[in-house]
Amino acid sequence: MAIHLPHLRYAIAASDEGSFRRAAELLLVRQSTLSRCVRQLEHQIGVSIFDRSSGGVTATISGRDFLHEARSILDQFDSLVTTAHRTSRGEVGRLSIGFNTSLSAGNLRATLLDFRQRFPNVELEMIEQSRSGVMTVLRSSTMDAAIVTGEVRRRDGGTLPLWSERVLLALPEDHPLVDEEIIYWTDLRDETILLSECDQGRELEELLMSKLSSPEHRPRIERHHVSRSIIKSLVNVVAGISLVTESDIGTNLPGLIYRDIRDGAGSSTISYSAHWREDNDNPALANFLKLLSERYPRPAV
Repeated sequence: MAIHLPHLRYAIAASDEGSFRRAAELLLVRQSTLSRCVRQLEHQIGVSIFDRSSGGVTATISGRDFLHEARSILDQFDSLVTTAHRTSRGEVGRLSIGFNTSLSAGNLRATLLDFRQRFPNVELEMIEQSRSGVMTVLRSSTMDAAIVTGEVRRRDGGTLPLWSERVLLALPEDHPLVDEEIIYWTDLRDETILLSECDQGRELEELLMSKLSSPEHRPRIERHHVSRSIIKSLVNVVAGISLVTESDIGTNLPGLIYRDIRDGAGSSTISYSAHWREDNDNPALANFLKLLSERYPRPAV
């Protein structure tokens, strides 16, 4: 038995207004059309929904129960339609983002807070892995976007250059370099640098090697299979210093001092970029990429 949703709306309006005439005026239909549709509905369900009189209509006992359920059905249908439209616009749904940087501060945290404010009903899933791990998951279609450090060459998706962060030294507060007005890469030659085997340790080591090309000028490097946050803790425990990016300083540790490090061209930076699959039609991803494009527009050619 096919019951048309407009017929349910007509019956509910008639019940609310107590009159076919007023219900028809409210719904902008002819009274004869509304009355005929209600009779068809009563015939279909085999129950009289209304008692009719010259003063209007009132719901029967069976009609009241029917109209109560009809309201619930229409509310669910309206909610379903609304959700479908909002999903198609990326206003609800789920967005999975992989990253290999800190969320304690910096541009990534600010970007996610902006997205959350604009689209509060989109569920955000954050996945932290190494850069290679993030890109592998992205290719497997279980992640919508990846935000990683450095350049990633790929032919199977979109790429958007984002921000850059300064590279800083993390020093114990009693280290001699703390008192230096300017610290250069060449000042690190006699130091022990603590780096994570995970990202961003590899990029930071590559940067260090590029700044100090001569082996005799390079400091001693200790690699640890721990996270970047643990590396910062080790600076206060082990006789060494470390390299971090600006986003890593969101959480301050007692006894740890950060200093800018330079070469002849000024401060050194590490760049970030966003990556996604071109065949991903998630509307929430489209909104996220639009936000990234607004916050980090490509330079005019």
